[in-house]
Parts: sequence; C-alpha cells; structure tokens
Amino acid sequence: MSDPVPSTEKYAASESGSSEASDILDLKDDEGWEDAEPDEESLQFVSLFDSEVFTDITSMLEHCKVKHNFDFLAVRQKLNLDFYGSIKLVNYVRSQVQDGKPVSSEVTPAELEDEKYLKPVLQDDALLFSLDDLPEVSAGQDAEGNSDSAAGSGQLVARVSELEEELRRMQLQFDDYRATVTQTLDERWNEKSATGASAAPEEEKRDDDSHYFSSYSYNDIHETMLKDTVRTDAYRDFIYNNKNLFAGKTVLDVGCGTGILSMFCAKAGAARVIAVDNSAIIDKARENIFNNGFADKITCLRGKIEEVVLPVDKVDIIVSEWMGYCLLYEAMLDSVIYARDRYLQPDGLMVPSHMNMWVAPVADPDYIADHIAFWRDVYGFDMKAMQAGIHEDAQVLDMPASTLCADPFPFMQLSLHSTSVKDLVFKTKWQAKLNQDIDTLDGFIIWFDSFFMPSREDEVPADARAEEWAKNGKKGIAFTTGPHAKVTHWKQGVMLIDSIKEKGVPRKAGQEVSGELEYSVPEDNSRALNVGVSWAFADEGKEHSQTWKMR
Repeated sequence: MSDPVPSTEKYAASESGSSEASDILDLKDDEGWEDAEPDEESLQFVSLFDSEVFTDITSMLEHCKVKHNFDFLAVRQKLNLDFYGSIKLVNYVRSQVQDGKPVSSEVTPAELEDEKYLKPVLQDDALLFSLDDLPEVSAGQDAEGNSDSAAGSGQLVARVSELEEELRRMQLQFDDYRATVTQTLDERWNEKSATGASAAPEEEKRDDDSHYFSSYSYNDIHETMLKDTVRTDAYRDFIYNNKNLFAGKTVLDVGCGTGILSMFCAKAGAARVIAVDNSAIIDKARENIFNNGFADKITCLRGKIEEVVLPVDKVDIIVSEWMGYCLLYEAMLDSVIYARDRYLQPDGLMVPSHMNMWVAPVADPDYIADHIAFWRDVYGFDMKAMQAGIHEDAQVLDMPASTLCADPFPFMQLSLHSTSVKDLVFKTKWQAKLNQDIDTLDGFIIWFDSFFMPSREDEVPADARAEEWAKNGKKGIAFTTGPHAKVTHWKQGVMLIDSIKEKGVPRKAGQEVSGELEYSVPEDNSRALNVGVSWAFADEGKEHSQTWKMR
C-alpha cells in the first residue's frame, strides 16, 4: 500500500512513463462480477444472517428461522418489543453478524439498550420499512400480536429516515473537522521544526500513524492502486490460478483498503477472510463486500493489526499489499511481520512471498538540464536560490531504461516467511561496472521485484529478475517496478547526487564503482525512510557519500 506520493515527487512528475493502466475492476469476462440493475418494482429483503435476498418479509424471516435457528418474531414477542425495539433488534443482529460475532435467540433487553441500534446497519434496509406489516408487540398486546392501535408506525419509519440523513450530515461535518485538525497539527509541528525548538514532551510528539492512516481514507489513492494493473493483476492471477491453496482456508488481509484482495480470496474459495484496516476506508470495504455477496465469508475489522482481536486463533494465509516507494517507505511491513508471527500457522503461506531489491547508477543530462540547471537561467534571471535543498530528497520518477549506465545490482532480498523487523534497517555493499561513456554520474535508482510463490519451500534466487521469471517457465507470479517494464504506481526511487560531489567528471565504459547502501528510519518520523549511498571509482580511490530523505 503506497501512500500518496511523498514530498519528493513535487519536483517533477514523470515525463517518460506512460499511463497504460486500465481499470482492474472491468471484469466483464469474469462471471459473477457483472453489475446488476436494482429492481425498483418490488422490495428486496436481505437475510439477517447471510446474503440471501427474498421478495417478501415472511420468506426471509422463515429462512432465518430454519437455516440459522433464529425466530425473529418469537424473540420480538418474548422481549415484548415495540416498533423502536424491533428496529433495535434488526440492527443489533445485523451488527453482530457484520462483526463476525455469534447471535443467540436468547437476546436480552440489556443488549438492545444502546441507542446506536436505531441507526440502520444496512442502507435502505427493506426490513426496517416493513416492520409495520408484522404484528406489533407492545404493552397490552396478546400472544397473537393484536394491538389496540397501530397509528404512528408510518411516522416512526419517517423518523428513521430522518435520523439516517442526520447521521450522514454529521459524518461529513466530522470528516471536515478531522481534516482541519490534522492540517493544524501538521502546521504546528512544522513551525516548531523550523524554529529549532527543543524536543517536545512525549505527549506532544507528532502522531505519524494518524497521518498515515488518514491518507488512506480517500478514494484517489485507492483508485490509483486499483488502476495499476501490473500490481492488481499479479494478486488476482496468483489467487485465481491457485484456488486449491485458498479453498476452505482462513485468510487474513492486512491493510485491506477497498477489500479487493479479500474478495479475490473469497471468490477463489476461501472459507473465511478477515479484512483489517485502521483507515476509515474499512467502512466502504464493508459495503463493497456486502454489495458483491461476500458478507457471509468476509469479516471486516477496523484497527491496527497489533491491537485488534481476531475472531480466530490462527490463519492459513496472509495476503497484503504493503509495499511502499523504494519498497520500505511507510514501514507497513513491520505490521505484516507482526501479523505473521502472531497469527500465521507454522505451515502457512505469505502472499507475496519474496522481494528482490535493485540499485543502479544513472546518468540523465536531459532531466538535470530541465529540472536542476533550469534554475540558473529563468527568463534571463539567476534563481539558484531555488536549488537549495533540491538534492536532499529522494524523488519518485519513472526513469527511461536508457538512463541506467550500468547493470543493476541486487542489494537485498526479503523472504516474507522469515524476514524480521530488524532486517529492515541495514547497510550492505553494492558494486557495478559502467556499460557506457557518460558526461558525469548523476545519481542512483532503486526499485524492487515482487514474487508470489505457491509453497513455503519455493526458493527465489536473490538475483532473480521478475521480468524474466515467466519467460523462463518458473512457477508462481512475479512483477517488477523497474524501468525495463510497464510502469507501476511505485515507479522508481531516484537519488540525485549533489553536483559538488561529482563536479561534472566524465566517466568511461568499463570503470568500476562500488560502495555501501543504507536504509534507516529517521527519529522524527517512524513512517519515513532515509536512503544513504557511498560510492568510489576503483581507479580513483576517493569515496563520496550522500543521504536522501523520503518523507
């Protein structure tokens, strides 16, 4: 799950990439995913316990009684519920089922006291609007449900609609309030940093998690990820091509977003899927899941995976799209590793399973001229002041493959079945040999390849390249975020060298360069990433180093 593009991308959007991504949700050839026009001629009653739909209320309640051993009318009469009480009973049952909790016919009045059960759980719930068609039970009624007066039921239905509309307005107001508060807190934090204020007390420190999770509450980032067909097709194809792995299994989706991966798993035959996300997007995921008929298989939980309580002790498969820019930006892998260690069966499967990381030196004089040297002559004015700090941040760009001036070097592999959190902060050696003459070394480029293997026993070489994986007849699925293939929303991380270090020294093909590459997390932002690179040409012996920020 990649955050909206970090501040590094403000310098330049890619001019070399293409927008070839098509909407992954266009599954017109995939049975079971067709849009269905609602029948506006008659009401449709959705079962209290599953996705079964009925054309009349009596058949629906009989289904709940026979299949799920819950006699709504009997419970309603035993508790002597009036119209409001009946509304609470409906929403209480739907809420319990939605949260994956059991519902007993021994419901007590105390369980229905909370006023939140007056709020509809299911939008446009036909059952709520038809309760007045059932025998009313209130003080003075007999066992047959006869009542001295049924007046006012229409007003109550109208009141339910009124309360639902009021709730929507309050939600919009709350979203605006939250955005304002977040902006104010960010401004105050930046203001303290700019004035060099001393470290704030613990309770005043910036909450990086709140900013991170709130960024996933909006549609645009999810649309971007879903339209990244390289990414989404890989998950779909692996899941659908390996239905035998998912059939009858319990799956955990960490950071479920819109619920797309959870629905892939459910459609592939998973017996149960638990979808977890700490963003407000979980509410839309829950609705997406219900609208596509998977509410009986997929349980949605809101919260951090480290804090929520799953309704199961162990799961058979963990699926997650946790990858960030330069792979580890956002630090979501920490949570996936926690989930693995806490919930995955000893023989369970991680999807995806392996990550190979690559680095290569680059020379791109056109980009330097257009975006760096540009500031030295703007309509005849020298604006070099605009270059201040321009080399401090890593950038997210789609680089032309021609800008690579050496073969890429595989500097790290993460095997998701065994990688630990401490492995995510590292320093490792790298090397390369220039394959062309260049005017000067402009920087370095980093990308990653993802591999989806069907067995824990499957091995992926640390130098395996995803773009060659399928061509070589290897099993599983793989995709690359590198410059030699179709662009993804991750693009590549680009670290431009401060020109003072290289001073425009030309380099020749065959020259060897080597050094160290370091990933670290800054103390002031646990979701950010610092990338450090040192390099030296063999025939010079002089080493340079620089660190770039992703924030």
